[in-house]
Amino acid sequence: MPLRIYDTLTREKREFVPVTPGKVRMYVCGMTVQNKPHVGHLRASLSAEVMRRYFEHLGYEVAYAYNFTDVDDKIIERANAEGVAYEKVSERNIEAYLRAADACNVKRATIYPRATQHIPEMHAMIAALIEKGHAYAAGGDVYFDVRSKADYGKLSGRRVDELREGYRIEPGEAKRDPLDFALWKGAKPGEPAWDSPWGPGRPGWHIECSAMAMKHLGETLDLHGGGQDLIFPHHENEIAQSESFSGRPFANFWTENGMVNLGGEKMSKSTGNFFFMDDVLAQVDPEVLRCYLLSTHYRSPIEFTLERLKEAAVAYQRLRGPLERAEAWDAPAAPAPGGALGEAVASADRLFHEAMDDDFNTARAIGHLFDLARAVNRALDEGAGTEARVAARRLLELGAVLGLFWKRPTGESWPAEVLALVEEREAARRAKDWKASDALRDRLLALGVVVKDTAQGPQLARRQV
Repeated sequence: MPLRIYDTLTREKREFVPVTPGKVRMYVCGMTVQNKPHVGHLRASLSAEVMRRYFEHLGYEVAYAYNFTDVDDKIIERANAEGVAYEKVSERNIEAYLRAADACNVKRATIYPRATQHIPEMHAMIAALIEKGHAYAAGGDVYFDVRSKADYGKLSGRRVDELREGYRIEPGEAKRDPLDFALWKGAKPGEPAWDSPWGPGRPGWHIECSAMAMKHLGETLDLHGGGQDLIFPHHENEIAQSESFSGRPFANFWTENGMVNLGGEKMSKSTGNFFFMDDVLAQVDPEVLRCYLLSTHYRSPIEFTLERLKEAAVAYQRLRGPLERAEAWDAPAAPAPGGALGEAVASADRLFHEAMDDDFNTARAIGHLFDLARAVNRALDEGAGTEARVAARRLLELGAVLGLFWKRPTGESWPAEVLALVEEREAARRAKDWKASDALRDRLLALGVVVKDTAQGPQLARRQV
């Protein structure tokens, strides 16, 4: 089946046809770097990066831009509060993002454009919008005239007249309509500024993405990503200004990802506890974190709690276990095995690709990896060493399409029976069934396995005789 992708603009899944045959051009709205990266940033990056990986798996040449907004009100406020230049705040948080992304095996983008490096492109675009009657200068600012774009609101499904309620002109603004948005902001005391035809100032938020995307990827993108919280007003305004400038569709597919819901006080965004990526990675294996975030379809919200991650750690070991038992990282490439195991490999391969072809459904794809992992375990238990290694190698290759299994094993691998008991014990502990939990611990002990409960989940060790 062909690859079909859900488009937020048309509200339907459509067959993917690239703008240029054999090539894919993707742009993702990245961090505004006033603070350290958090789990929401990782999910947005991961959602788009897996699309990029799958396109490359299908043979496309991918140009992928992930931008940084490196100057805005919040960055300036933080810099002023710390008594440092805004560049220092931006740079340290960009570096923190890249460290976290690298730790989670997020492939580096083709380019990481920054707003402050594209001021001339923004000036050229703003000037063209003024000339075409879509923007106007007023009081040192430049605004986009929302009513000049007849289909404004088409991405979010909002009508201009309905939007006016709740919008107002703030003190100091000279715009004609409350809905008009700033393309260029006149300079204020104590803020960084660049010279422009309309006086010193800095870019508005929305214009930067249009200018950067068009410079590096062209006037029509194949995909434009980012969080669903950006659909309005950011992506809506990108469409309005970009299409008013070029006269062409700005993106053929809008692929916004769902939000990360933080459950319970321990995950509170307001306290920052266990929300920023450096805190998460101090407690969670990056492979587990990556697999967990991919275990829900990218357009759906995902609940993020320490308890869920503990469960995910146990489940992920069931997925990795057969690879470690079969030493799949060192297994030679060979034809698929025959018999039931060969059928399991062929089925997993086919169903994995069907899932990914259905709007990058990583949740279903991972489910098929678990099916193949169970088949490999059975084959290993039955003594089919060579054939099991071949099947495990294919499991490793399919997982790599999702960016999984990048770490070679460093510890002991555990049989499926042990992992099943550990998972059952974790379920009993969650249910506060301490009697059942103790009984399962004793069964594991009888198998020579000692379980230690930690903040990162259960850790296993061989019983010392």
